[in-house]
Amino acid sequence: MNIYLKKIFLSIFFNSALFLIMIIAIQNSSNKSKVNLLVNETINLPVSFIVGVSFISGSIFSNLFSFSPNKNK
Repeated sequence: MNIYLKKIFLSIFFNSALFLIMIIAIQNSSNKSKVNLLVNETINLPVSFIVGVSFISGSIFSNLFSFSPNKNK
């Protein structure tokens, strides 16, 4: 299997596992807040969910950007 496909699969698997663990862990969270978007506000979401989703999405995007093949190799 291509090394890039292995890295992408590992990244998706790891971040999906983090997301499932995060969902299980914050079921009874009582600290809730709204997120101001440019157009509207979101519903009340747990603060830990907002932080966790931003961390996981940053991890996914950084892994996808680092997979660009180098032409010198």
